[in-house]
Amino acid sequence: MREMAEPYRVAISPDLFAADGSSVLGDVRLDLLDNAPGVEWRSLGPVGRELTADDLRGLDALALFGQKVTDASLQGNDRLAIVARIGVGYDNVDVAACTRHGVMLTITPGAVRRPMALANLTFLLALAHRLLEQDRLIRAGEWSRKFEVRGSGLTGRTVGTIGFGNIAQEFVALAAPLGLRFLASDPFASPPAAEAAGVALVDLDTLLRESDFVVVACALTPDTLHLLNAERLGLMKPTAFLISTARGPIVDQAALTAALRERRIAGAGLDVFEREPIDPDDPLLALDNVVLSPHNLGLTDEWAQLSGVSVFGGILEVAAGREPPHVVNREVLESPVLAEKLRRYREAAR
Repeated sequence: MREMAEPYRVAISPDLFAADGSSVLGDVRLDLLDNAPGVEWRSLGPVGRELTADDLRGLDALALFGQKVTDASLQGNDRLAIVARIGVGYDNVDVAACTRHGVMLTITPGAVRRPMALANLTFLLALAHRLLEQDRLIRAGEWSRKFEVRGSGLTGRTVGTIGFGNIAQEFVALAAPLGLRFLASDPFASPPAAEAAGVALVDLDTLLRESDFVVVACALTPDTLHLLNAERLGLMKPTAFLISTARGPIVDQAALTAALRERRIAGAGLDVFEREPIDPDDPLLALDNVVLSPHNLGLTDEWAQLSGVSVFGGILEVAAGREPPHVVNREVLESPVLAEKLRRYREAAR
């Protein structure tokens, strides 16, 4: 029985906690760990942005939020079996290093699918109806100018998603009743899935030229870094809007700022930035045709609880010696190093 053996040790990256020890995300279902026999958990405490080997020494599992896990982080650790990322982006994790060290990397696609799709829809509606401009006008006592701030109707407009994964597919399903035309650019998209959703798969340049709203919904990889540069932003209509809730560096922020300032595109809704937090003096903040949120628009109580269930549920699956859901580096499942770790957990759980 695990109660008689060495505890299964879980650490949680400290950016999940406020100074008083409460979760910054609300209820993330830490009770799942509290109620699991033979499991000990703690916050990692004060650590740097990049976790060190000492930070992770003696751990079996890590629930990771914003810290970085590198090859150096994993050196000399023969216990760690899972890095469970809270969210779906994993540009802060060296995936190949995890595989070499027999460590599974998991993400939480089910938890972010609906909240992030709704975040994209929120930006679309706010931009189409010029919500912030309406708000500023009435606060300035300029009611008489209301007819100068007319929104854009959505029926027949074209929305293009860069990427057609879980979030983009959910976004299309939510927005479909609005009478929009949908395009997507994604080399990995399933044509049958796109056809079933009423989405036309096109190349990126075509999507940028034809879309009234461009939604960035792809992962940040070496191939997508500055995917939307000055040249590609120049393909967009002057009446078009850009929405990004994915990762900031996918868009060349300086090029986007110039396009917005010079009204070469109509506006943007941004939840993510090249550098976070954004510099208070960044020229983007002075523009009146952009709606901004601090990489937080999709964070809801639903997101927090579903993320916790996914992350901590997966960690407890590993504690029982089983494969957790949503493993990113599937090749690690063939690793004899990982197999030995899982065997030890199964033995301890008997």
